[in-house]
Parts: sequence; structure tokens; C-alpha cells
Amino acid sequence: MAEHPAYPVGLRLTGRRVVVLGGGQVAQRRLPALIAAGADIILVSPEATPSVEAMADAGEITWVRRPYQDGDLADAWYALIATSDPAANTAASAEAERHRVWCVRSDDADQATAWTPATGHSEGVTVAVLTTDARGRDPRHTAAIRDAVVEGLRDGTLVAPHHRTRTPGVALVGGGPGDPDLITVRGRRLLAAADVVIADRLGPRDLLAELPPHVEVIDAAKIPYGRYMAQEAINNALIEHAKQGKSVVRLKGGDPYVFGRGMEEVQALAEAGIPCTVVPGISSSISVPSAAGIPVTHRGVAHEFTVVSGHVAPDDERSLADWPSLAKLTGTLVVLMGVDKIGKIAETLIAHGKSPETPVALVQEGTTAAQRRVDATLATVAEVVRAEEVKPPAVIVIGEVVNVGPRTAP
Repeated sequence: MAEHPAYPVGLRLTGRRVVVLGGGQVAQRRLPALIAAGADIILVSPEATPSVEAMADAGEITWVRRPYQDGDLADAWYALIATSDPAANTAASAEAERHRVWCVRSDDADQATAWTPATGHSEGVTVAVLTTDARGRDPRHTAAIRDAVVEGLRDGTLVAPHHRTRTPGVALVGGGPGDPDLITVRGRRLLAAADVVIADRLGPRDLLAELPPHVEVIDAAKIPYGRYMAQEAINNALIEHAKQGKSVVRLKGGDPYVFGRGMEEVQALAEAGIPCTVVPGISSSISVPSAAGIPVTHRGVAHEFTVVSGHVAPDDERSLADWPSLAKLTGTLVVLMGVDKIGKIAETLIAHGKSPETPVALVQEGTTAAQRRVDATLATVAEVVRAEEVKPPAVIVIGEVVNVGPRTAP
């Protein structure tokens, strides 16, 4: 009989009985999607992986702890056959055929009545990829196609222009530490749909080059202040463009709420009645040390880490940090925006009990092509910063974790 392509269809399984035979790795991979579909799932297997067992313990599936028996598929709408017993799989497949139950077989797709496509999801869209020729089925090929389509949907490069999602209002997007690949997929997608992007100098600049020509890109540092302070000017620019019905992205470095004044912008937009979506970003406080081979915590070395702003010196009356208490902590101290104040910071920490030999690492332009790491101690860091001409932006890590791992930064 000539081979025909499979007919694609979406199964609505909410409240309907689904039988899964076998509790191994195949079941572990497939069960979450079946649970998400709302199926009434019966697992028949004498054993199960710890993850599958946890699903049963949580009440997400019903586990019948025995091998397959004839009759197990009688009331099923759909079956997944994935035991390690070929004879049981063949018998179950035959039962599914008798009862007209769509069934997938992990060991022999040609004997199944259904195939599981490579699937992915993006903003309410499910992408399912099947090959059209059974003789040429290659799971890696279908998965690669799936990944390409999903990535295109997520970053906005694979959307018909007249269907591109545009939502008037403001999206406050954390761009991550600098490497354009470290922005979230949601942040990248919102950028692709923007009419206006107001960007910080610490945002991932390479992402701006990818924007279509019609997108208006505004450098936040160059917004005319007039009678406004810089932050007020930025707030007003966001409000003005959003009130014109435009989709506005406020692109910030790191995470919007980690020393980024993001909440001030959210509050201003709320007062103006402008809807705002906040998209978290990867904070440089963790990612930049990681990129330089420094774990902010490590078993037996540091059980906590503290992130502190160094934009004002410890002896400045505006400082809200309790530096004497920070000096007494035994974990890791991560200082952001502290390059020009590191001498006074080190001096204060030493004065309140921190050892002068405490290791210090400064990671400049972390996660970018210009990244470099400079090491010192609290006693030497001020001079090292001057001698090595360390410039912002740089993340400063203070603590024994600096010496834990192999150096991965240039």
C-alpha cells in the first residue's frame, strides 16, 4: 500500500481518558503536555522515574502499578505506548486498533496510528512539525524546524506584517547585562513589535541595530531636560509617545528593578493612565560574575550574597547602605556602580573588620566582547583600579568566591 502523509490534527483532551503505558523517560517527557491539556491520565507501569512518580504523588496522574493487561485501553481516547516490553507494546497497539483508539508507539512508529509531532509554543500559538514522508522521518530534523519557527515567532522575525502584534502602551524591558543573546525571548519579541524604543546606554546596544528602519530609537541620555530632571524627562517621553497610540519599549540594562529606577517609571505611567508591561531581565549582579568564572555562592565558601549600590560613597549622607554590617557578613558582596568609589568602599570595609586580604574582582563590560577581569584585594584595589584604568560599567565582587573557579575571562 502506498505511503501517505499523516493528517495533522489537534486533540482536545480536557477531561478525557488518556492511557500511558510505561513510566520511563518517554513518559516523563510526554506527560507534562498531556497534563497541561487537562487529560484524565492513567499510567500503567510497575515502575516509574522519580519525576513521573512525583506527578502521581501530586495527583496529576493516576498510577496503576502493574504491567499492561488486555482491556487497559478500552475506554481511552488516546494512548501512549512506551514500555520496555516489545510484546506488550505490540499487544497494546493491537488493542488500540480494535477499540479505535489513537495510539503513539515509542518503539515502532510504523505500527502506531498516530505520531507525536515536534512541538513548541509562542504567545498562544502552538507549532507542531511532522515530516510528510514516513521513510525519511528524522526527529532531529523536525525538532530543528520546530525550533527555527518558534524562535522566529518569539523574536518577531517570522510574523506576517499585517498580523504583527502591536499593543499601545509601554513595555519596561530588562535587556540583560550586555550580550544581546541574554535578553529574554519576551523582551526581544516586544522590541520587534515596537514603534519607539527609549534606550539606556547600558542596554544591549547590538539589539538596536536589528530593529526595522521605521522604529524610532531614542537615546535616553540625550533627551532634552528643559525644566525637568533627567528621570522626569524620560518619564514624560514615555508618556508622550504612548499617548500617541504607539507601542513603546523602554530598554534598560540588566533588570529594570535592580538599581534601574524602573519603579519610578512604572509609577509615572500609572499616574498618567498608561498601561505598562514589566519584563524582567538578567541582572548583571549575578550574570557578569558568572561570565568571569565567579560563582556568587559556593558550597563551603559562601552561603549568601548581597548586592549593594556603590554610586555614593559610604561616608556620603545620601548612602542608605549599612556598611559596618556589610563588613561583618561572611558571604559575597557584589557592588554595582562602584568603580569610582571602590577606594572608599574598601577602606570602610577594612575599618569595620573585613580582612585587607579579602579577594576582589572587577569585571568590566561583562558578557560583551570587551569584557575583562582585574583581580586585587581590599588592600590593593584602589591602586589596581587606577593602574589598570578600570572604567564603568564594571561589577565588583568581594569575597572568597573570587578564587574558587578557573578564570574564564580574558
